[in-house]
Amino acid sequence: MAGLAAPLFSARAAETIEVKYDGDNFRVSAPGFHFLTGKPLERLKYGASVGYFAQLTLFNDDRITVVRRRAGRFVVSFALWEETFSVTQLGSVPRSVDGLSAAAAEAWCLESLAIDTVGLAPDRFFWLRVELALVDQRELAKMTDQPGLSVRALVEFLSRKPKENEPHWAPIERRLRLSDLPRMTGRGRNG
Repeated sequence: MAGLAAPLFSARAAETIEVKYDGDNFRVSAPGFHFLTGKPLERLKYGASVGYFAQLTLFNDDRITVVRRRAGRFVVSFALWEETFSVTQLGSVPRSVDGLSAAAAEAWCLESLAIDTVGLAPDRFFWLRVELALVDQRELAKMTDQPGLSVRALVEFLSRKPKENEPHWAPIERRLRLSDLPRMTGRGRNG
């Protein structure tokens, strides 16, 4: 059954992932992909922070061989009086932004992950996969204490089955070719 659903999901997802390309990097957005809803939103409105692992993976056209991967850890909080969201991207040099709507916070998380395209053949087809997982409160405490993130730990985390009643987002994918992507003007080496 899952094998039959995968091609349908990929076809739908191909319409939802937008790629911004500057000639050296690309970033994704997914306007129809919402993760600040349901239980995570409820936790935020009760004053808890919510953590997410996100990952962009670029595969060869075979959808097996990983070409590039970019991972990120995000902690989201909610300002009750202003009704706005704050997001911190964890890492060796954390970055934060606040005063965002839910849609803007979701977009900031995804757009913060860039994949370097230098050296990639512009006329080859690739598959781009976006994955996101909610981090439970215990994992959130560990996540905020760690300066780095191993790719292996992230892959293991994203591969695990979600716990009962835990929100889960299936990976979304898009097939692309660099030569087909519109370039952002004024960016990159050739911009």
